[in-house]
Amino acid sequence: MKDGFRFEGTMTVVGGGRMGEAIVAGLLKSGVVSAQAITIAEPDAERRETLVASLGVTCVSDAEQALPANVALIAVKPQIAEAVLSGLSAGLADALVVSIVAGFSCAHLESLLPVGTAVVRVMPNTPAMVGEGMAVISGGNEATDEEVDLVRALFATVGRAVVIAERHQNAATAISGSGPAYFALVVDALARAGVGQGLPREVAQMLAIQTMRGTAELLDESGQHPEALVDGVSSPGGTTIAAIERLEAGGLRAAFAEAVAANVKRAEELGS
Repeated sequence: MKDGFRFEGTMTVVGGGRMGEAIVAGLLKSGVVSAQAITIAEPDAERRETLVASLGVTCVSDAEQALPANVALIAVKPQIAEAVLSGLSAGLADALVVSIVAGFSCAHLESLLPVGTAVVRVMPNTPAMVGEGMAVISGGNEATDEEVDLVRALFATVGRAVVIAERHQNAATAISGSGPAYFALVVDALARAGVGQGLPREVAQMLAIQTMRGTAELLDESGQHPEALVDGVSSPGGTTIAAIERLEAGGLRAAFAEAVAANVKRAEELGS
C-alpha cells in the first residue's frame, strides 16, 4: 500500500477491456482497494469469466446492476461512450465519474450526465498492471480539488500520476497513453535486428528490454538530459555514433514527431 493510502468506498468499472483490467489489477496489487469493493460491468460473457478468474472481483453484464457507486470508472471505447453514458446518466448522478475515454473532454462528458456531476478525466497506460503506470489527470468544472486529488492518489498507487491542464490532455495521451505501443515496437525492432546479426531471439529480446528498462531508470534517477546520455555513450568515431547517425538519417526524430501529431489529431477527431 503506497504511503498508507486506502480507498474505502465502492468502485464500478464500466468496461472490462485491457485498460480497465490493467487499472483494476494494479489497484488490487497495490492493496489500496479490496476486490469486494469493485464491480466490473462487461457485456461479453467470456470476458467476464476471464476477469473473475484473474481478478477475483464481481462482474455483471449490465452496468446499471453495478450502480450506484462512490467512483464510476468509465473505460469504454470512444465510439460507444456517448451511448453508454447516456444510458447510465441517472445512475451516475451521485458518483465521482472518472473517464479514461480518449479524446472526450470534461465538458463533453458533463453534457452527457446530470447537472452537477463531478467528472475527472484521466489517461492512464497499461504498465499500471505492473505498478509502473503513468496517468495524466484533469478535473472538470464540477470536480473539487479534493476529488481530483483522490483520483490522483488512486492512480499514483499503480505508478505515477500528474494533474495537468486539460488543454494538454491529448498531447500527454499521445506520449504516455500510447507510448507503451511505441516502446514495444522499438524493443521488437531491436530484437529482430539482433536476430539478423545471429543472436537467439530470446537473448536479443532480453537485451533490448533490460537495456530500455535500465536506461529509463538511469535517466529518471540522474535527471540528466537524454542527449547527455547519448553523448556519454558515443565515443568519437565509435560504434554507437555510427549507429546514431544511421538512426538520424532514417528520420527517427521526425517519425516520432509525426506519430505524436497523428495521435493528437485522431484524439481530437474522436472527441468531436
